[in-house]
Amino acid sequence: MNRLFGLAVLLVSLCVLPVLVFAQPAMADAKTLDYRLHARELAPGIYVVEGANADFSVANGCNIINTGFIVTGAGVVVVNTGPSLAYGEQLRALIGRTTHEPVVRVLNLNLHPDYFLGNQAFADVPRLATPLTRAGMRGEAAAFESNLYRLCGDWMKGTTVLLPDVEARPGHERIGAHEFELIEMSGHTDSDLVLIDRASGIAFVGGLAFARRVPTTPHARIDAWQASLQQLAALPLRALVPSHGIVTGDVGAIALTQRYLAWIDTAFRAGAARGDEMTDLLRLAVPDEFRRWAAFETEYVRNVANLYPRYEQAVLRSGR
Repeated sequence: MNRLFGLAVLLVSLCVLPVLVFAQPAMADAKTLDYRLHARELAPGIYVVEGANADFSVANGCNIINTGFIVTGAGVVVVNTGPSLAYGEQLRALIGRTTHEPVVRVLNLNLHPDYFLGNQAFADVPRLATPLTRAGMRGEAAAFESNLYRLCGDWMKGTTVLLPDVEARPGHERIGAHEFELIEMSGHTDSDLVLIDRASGIAFVGGLAFARRVPTTPHARIDAWQASLQQLAALPLRALVPSHGIVTGDVGAIALTQRYLAWIDTAFRAGAARGDEMTDLLRLAVPDEFRRWAAFETEYVRNVANLYPRYEQAVLRSGR
């Protein structure tokens, strides 16, 4: 836990955002700025484009997100657009190499930067998000841009925020040969959209489920998140695409995320009752299962910085 303790010195005083603000601007050779995106078909017409199971870095160009697209027979539906203009452009080129159908819709599942900073490449098509997500993006867009520029430098060249311009409405809709269900949940953020392809049982679940990657928590509410995961677990899904972590072709990420959040809730609640400081939480014996997950060294420290003050405040309010 020594590395975690050292990182705490940087993080405890941060305003709570999904990414750090201390990395120096990265310089990259323009010839190397290729995300090498690859589309993997999960079911007929349904593709996932997998990012690194890691934390933001120059090495991965801030590409740690699993985006996707669905070829419907009446146009392509894009799910999230990645962390930069370059990513969005390369995603659109990949779609063009995969199908002759035009892109007819973009869906941004939540407000986090790698869900929508590639929107510029889709300026000519409707870009959908919920009202809460759109408001959150507006409020934090400048900070998101600044943070990712600091982390990934040249990968972010030309990237500016292009917000969604159409309200996403939960419910059922048929586009071409695909019937979709759009469900609004919450907990990872104030508004977490889930897109389900009814015929295949495949769901794009955004940040609600993480697959062997420590969850990000800058906007998290644990109780609401667990309730959403319980709702997800009750749905007749065959497979899911988490925005972060390994796409395994099953729904196992739901249980993984439930276990991690349950451990966080129990450990932080007990720590606050004891009067522990944040640094004490960083010394906890975290279960080996979670320590082996991607981004543990950085993300667990953020979890403490993001969430633990709320547990301390709850104890103070209770008068214990």
